Amino acid sequence: MRIYALALLLLAAPAAAQQPRQLTAQDYARAERFLGANTAPLVSGTAGRPTWLEDGRFWYRATTPGGSAFFVVDPARRTREALFDPTRLASALAAVSGRPVQAGQIPPFELAKDSRSITVRAQNRQWSCDLQAYTCAPADSSAAAPGAPENSSVSPDGRWAVFIRGFNLWAKELATGAETQLTRDGTEEFGYATNNAGWVHGDDPVLTWSPDSRQIATFQHDARGTSDMYLVSTNVGEPRLEAWKYPLPGDSVIFRIHRVIIGRGADGRPQVVRLNMPADQHRSTVSDHVQCGGGTLCDMQWYPDGSHVAFVSSSRDHKTAWFRVADARTGEVRTLFEERSATQVGDAAFTENLWRVVPGSNELIWWSQRDNWTHLYLYDLATGRLKNRITTGEGNVVDIVRVDERTRTIYFMGQGREQGRDPYFQHLYRVGFDGRGLRLLTPENANHTVSLSPDGRYVVDTYSTPDTPPVTVLRDMTGRVLQTLERADISRLLATGWRPPTPIRMKGRDGTTDIYGLMYTPSNLDSTRTYPIVNHIYPGPQSGSVGSRSFSPARGDSHALAELGFIVVQIDGMGTPGRSKAFADAYYGRMGDNTLPDQIAGMRELARRHRFIDIDRVGIWGHSGGGFATAAAMFRHPDFFDVGVSQSGNHDNRNYEDDWGERYHAMLVKNGETDNYAQEANQTHAANLRGRLLLAHGGMDDNVPPYNTLLVADALIKAGKDFDLLIFPNARHGYGADNNYMMRRRWDYFVRHLMGAEPPRDYQIGRPRPASD
Repeated sequence: MRIYALALLLLAAPAAAQQPRQLTAQDYARAERFLGANTAPLVSGTAGRPTWLEDGRFWYRATTPGGSAFFVVDPARRTREALFDPTRLASALAAVSGRPVQAGQIPPFELAKDSRSITVRAQNRQWSCDLQAYTCAPADSSAAAPGAPENSSVSPDGRWAVFIRGFNLWAKELATGAETQLTRDGTEEFGYATNNAGWVHGDDPVLTWSPDSRQIATFQHDARGTSDMYLVSTNVGEPRLEAWKYPLPGDSVIFRIHRVIIGRGADGRPQVVRLNMPADQHRSTVSDHVQCGGGTLCDMQWYPDGSHVAFVSSSRDHKTAWFRVADARTGEVRTLFEERSATQVGDAAFTENLWRVVPGSNELIWWSQRDNWTHLYLYDLATGRLKNRITTGEGNVVDIVRVDERTRTIYFMGQGREQGRDPYFQHLYRVGFDGRGLRLLTPENANHTVSLSPDGRYVVDTYSTPDTPPVTVLRDMTGRVLQTLERADISRLLATGWRPPTPIRMKGRDGTTDIYGLMYTPSNLDSTRTYPIVNHIYPGPQSGSVGSRSFSPARGDSHALAELGFIVVQIDGMGTPGRSKAFADAYYGRMGDNTLPDQIAGMRELARRHRFIDIDRVGIWGHSGGGFATAAAMFRHPDFFDVGVSQSGNHDNRNYEDDWGERYHAMLVKNGETDNYAQEANQTHAANLRGRLLLAHGGMDDNVPPYNTLLVADALIKAGKDFDLLIFPNARHGYGADNNYMMRRRWDYFVRHLMGAEPPRDYQIGRPRPASD
């Protein structure tokens, strides 16, 4: 009997040794502590964007260990004082609302022009609070002026709100509530100011007010003859059909915009002036839409006196852009010049502040990439003749933040101009209209975000890097630091074991081009062990994987995933913006490239540099364009990537909105039974899958329709490949309330298939749990 029992134990020993490691709920809870909701409150001394006041002062919100504080700064006197007593204000709000209000958690508010009171929303009501007496009272809705309608655009002087009703534009006078119909011939497929780019659509109007609030520039949106997109809800009973206009690459007809100016005629009645030109294609140089910040019309500027509008028309394929000026009274249009590119003029990564009309001197400050970098040029606004070049050399102009016509000085944000620094760091510069006197105004080796005072005398500058916390200073216009306003404190964050990501520089696919990124490691990294590596990818082409080079205590779940026992990297490969034009165009026309050769080259180099990286266990994940790249990695490079999680990918750009593919892949060209998009589509290569792949998509995704992922699933099934599929029945593109579930399932997938361990069952991210967890 003893011999028999010993034999059983010997047989059982190898089986027991092969049991996978079990991760616990405590392991996941420790990782969860590195998500943004938990790390952000541990950083204090950061400053929000300043709000400038008419008297030259500004106020801003600063983070504190208890929440927030608010300060007002007088740059001329170099004073910084509390805007109000938060304890007294919280008590006043609590007294009238009947609910506790924490001093460090004052709700968002609007400061009165005299700085003596604020209007704040709490408990779903508006309250007016006197900052001298510290008393609050309900805003008197009966005496208040009628509010602006939902989904409206309010004029600069605050008197009017324009909105869409029945495919036409209406104006509401906010003082009286009186409404006026501005247009009368709008129809369902030919409405005014329609906000629809296919991939995004809404009820707010797209328009730009003239500076004097007397006119608006907008368009009649021509969707006639364009294709439709359909989604069907999942629910008990009859499903809900959603249908909207959604052109695709290669369609014979896409959206067009018929430009109009709407003002008031001599008789005081609304007047619509149509610009004397053919309809423009629904394109812009700076977006996949014609709507830009604040609901304004992209690529358009009013003359200060409202007499003319300057704008840019783009060809459907983005290879040509025309600079034009229209007379707002007559609708006559002049074309001053055109820009051409073999790939695209502009980029959806650009800001809309890259050109400026200067009617006072009859000049135009214009941008161009004609020499491989984004530089500024000075043109004659009357003739379209080039007067002189303004900026030169390596590096890009990324934003014009101020033009001083009196001194003929341009203040701009530049990138990649300082040798030996991360080329993605942005700095503030000034230069003359004639190109002379270029000066760096923010010299610190960091990424800078700035706000200039309206009078052009001061700059509020916040600078940081991914691994150093932010400092906020007040400068004069020579760049001299006048006052340090805030210096972030991350000591409480560091006490949790958090460690910043490591900035990394590697060589790209060609072995010579530098590529940059971030690497995240576990807080308890053991350099004698090896860890699987996970690549979090967003290949662009309109952005990269890393995003801003400013400090952040959490970038998605990269820190958290690393804490589970992975090395996580984000790498900006060739084909992403922020560098030279040639760098950004590296895989133009070959969307399936997805920067993957650079990702592989970079990770191999990191593994040679860091022995704790196990380059034989490689995972990859991404969302949207990153989902497209993830599946492409698993299909096109199956010998390198072992595990992938592909979320909401635009796997076949023939099934995604027209502007994306036609901007970055060129126009669709038929070739018999196939076309030039087919080889770039992921389902074409699905049969190559060898590793483990999880596909996920929202069933009501109205950005990237779910049929993109279902095409890949269908191809995998037909190829007899094992894979996993997760559909969120009623979720949109970002999953909403289901996002934490997706995150946990992603962690589980890498833990199980890349680490070879077993995750805890049914862990819930965001669920309150005891401190002992």
